[in-house]
Amino acid sequence: MNVKNPKYGKAFGENLKKLRNAKKLSRETLGAMAGIEAKQIYLIEVKGQSPTVATLVALALAMKLHPKKLLDFEFEFEE
Repeated sequence: MNVKNPKYGKAFGENLKKLRNAKKLSRETLGAMAGIEAKQIYLIEVKGQSPTVATLVALALAMKLHPKKLLDFEFEFEE
């Protein structure tokens, strides 16, 4: 199994963007609320960069979501 498969990071980023847009937050606003640069959010959402656990939790708390919501997305599991 390839855990570095870029599909996983891309799916995570798409889910983050969907949740952020549902809360009507810009990357800049979410970044300010979470203490994270807007560019970092861009890299996660668009480039599929994997966030640290601390970043994941900061984003979730800023959006008033349980962190597991950020991990609740569909992707094709490849072994």
